[in-house]
Amino acid sequence: MSDSNLLASTAGYGEAAAELVAQYESVTFAEVHRDVLGLLPGPPAAVLDIGAGSGRDAAELARRGHPVVAAEPVAELRALGREIHADQPIEWVADALPELPLLRAAGRRFELVLLTAVWMHLDAAERTTAMAALTELLAPGGLAAVKLRHGPVPPGRRMYDVSAAETTALAARHGLAAVHLSERPDPHHRPGVSWSDLVLRRPTAG
Repeated sequence: MSDSNLLASTAGYGEAAAELVAQYESVTFAEVHRDVLGLLPGPPAAVLDIGAGSGRDAAELARRGHPVVAAEPVAELRALGREIHADQPIEWVADALPELPLLRAAGRRFELVLLTAVWMHLDAAERTTAMAALTELLAPGGLAAVKLRHGPVPPGRRMYDVSAAETTALAARHGLAAVHLSERPDPHHRPGVSWSDLVLRRPTAG
């Protein structure tokens, strides 16, 4: 049994890993994150990609000169990501929301955290726990770029329709300020699917 089977939030991902990797790699980092590119810190900034999937984003940020940790709980996706992006110095770890226990236990801090198509897999209680963990992992002044998926849930997956407003309010309760919000259609052109891009900032002090 893969470690992905231990998390209800990752249901269906291990079995579909090859198909999902092809899907993830069919669009570029710049296409996916076009609305927030101007907000991202310059290199070298410590980056954490939570739910890194195929490593598409982690690899691009590594190419740009950032030290990158890719946290991916699905063993099949980690293996494929390591293989596809073996030319990049990505640090792969088997850690996951809502608690990210390995990274927190190590006292890691990051100037940029990516959560691309991850947050909607967590239920309400898990989102509260996860926001506390995310806040702990952000360095003072650090940014969290959260991409929220809206629309039909694929068969066999666990997803919740989480709004940007709810996420912003939860972040505020943990001391994080929203510095960007935008909406966009699905880059894969799937019927009924849309996205919210939200960037949260931890204060530089306090």
